[in-house]
Amino acid sequence: MKLDNIISVSGLPGLHKLIATRPNGLLIESFDNGKRQFVSVRKHQFTPLVSIGIYTYTDVAGIDDVLMKIDSTQAENPVPDVNDKADNLRAWFKTIVADHDDDRVHINDIRKVIKWYTFLKQYAWEMVTADSATESVAEVVEEVKDEEKEI
Repeated sequence: MKLDNIISVSGLPGLHKLIATRPNGLLIESFDNGKRQFVSVRKHQFTPLVSIGIYTYTDVAGIDDVLMKIDSTQAENPVPDVNDKADNLRAWFKTIVADHDDDRVHINDIRKVIKWYTFLKQYAWEMVTADSATESVAEVVEEVKDEEKEI
């Protein structure tokens, strides 16, 4: 999953694509309208999605793995509404990350993951999954070459 250039900016809704960095801020592009803008480090905080993890009792689950798990289980376990009851959200998230730490993963974190997933699914899912698709194709080609050598 390719989350390297996707960031969350405090004070701005949604997720954004990182275009360039400057000493005093970042140049970002909005996914929904394609508008580019400069955001200052004095006013905003930046969080790359690739650096986010979900606390578990044993380790930290990467947000990319969590998003892919949500996508793969959506047919039998649909994504709930963000404004759903906390107990329902927690129960749904237990099916995604079964061993997440209840004390350190707050309900607002679960809501944020749901918002990010729905935003990415609507605007940038092809960009997010493009890298993993090329990796899996490369792995298949490598396996075929190995099988040909054995024959």
